[in-house]
Amino acid sequence: MAEGMAAAVLVPIIMEAEPRILLTRRADHLRSHGGQVSFPGGRIDPEDTSPEAAALREAWEEVALDPAAVELIGRLPLHETGTGFLVTPVVGLVTPGVVLRPAAAEVAAILSLPLAVVLDPSQPTRSRVKLKGGDWRDVWVWPHDDHHIWGATAAILVSLARRLRGGARLE
Repeated sequence: MAEGMAAAVLVPIIMEAEPRILLTRRADHLRSHGGQVSFPGGRIDPEDTSPEAAALREAWEEVALDPAAVELIGRLPLHETGTGFLVTPVVGLVTPGVVLRPAAAEVAAILSLPLAVVLDPSQPTRSRVKLKGGDWRDVWVWPHDDHHIWGATAAILVSLARRLRGGARLE
């Protein structure tokens, strides 16, 4: 895998009666991936001691998720984005009832995807999208009532689905 800019995201699973994956919609004005659905996360800073530390710091900065409310359980495979980031996805179980607050400068909305959708063998679907440069690419798309979940976030959700489904292949 090529050397990319090191980044980490938290893949937060809120452990309610019906567990759900915490996601954000990035603010439209952001230079990288503005308006897209993403996990809380970003660059790994020099003061971060690990990808886990970076993911927890970013989740605190972006949605005020208290690190004490997160039980880290592992990592998913590294993901390289088309924009040059090498992302370490860190999975964490989140205490139900946490109060979240979006950082207006970075996050337009806090949203979630039911874990049942990630476990559904009929999901995700493949879709063809036109990229900014005019090229077409086949991408994974996860269903959501209000948002288009594709790109790096969708690919990381595919990794999570593979892990949770016991290694079942998603074609």
